[in-house]
Amino acid sequence: MSMDDLNREQKRLLKRQGALDEKGAPTRAPRQQAQRERVGPAQYLREVRDEMRKVAWPARPEIVRYSIIVTATVVAYTAFVGGLDYGLSYVSGWFYA
Repeated sequence: MSMDDLNREQKRLLKRQGALDEKGAPTRAPRQQAQRERVGPAQYLREVRDEMRKVAWPARPEIVRYSIIVTATVVAYTAFVGGLDYGLSYVSGWFYA
C-alpha cells in the first residue's frame, strides 16, 4: 500500500500516531519498552485476594436456580438430539434394509 492510497483521514490518524512526519513521509517511531516492576508471590497473592473481594458473587439461591436451568436445558437438548438421531436412523433403515 502506498501513501497515495490513503485518504486525508487516514493520513491525519497516522500523523497523530507518529507514523508520518510533518511532510507526510513515513517514519518509524521508536518502540517504547514497558518496564514493569515484578512483585513477589506474597504481594501477588495479596493483590489477587483484594481483587477477588471486589467481585460481585451471586447468592446461593441464584446459583441453584441457574444450575437447574442449565441442567434442564442440557437434558432437553440431549433428548432432542437423541430423538433426531433415532428418527433418522429409523428412516435410513428403510433405504438400506
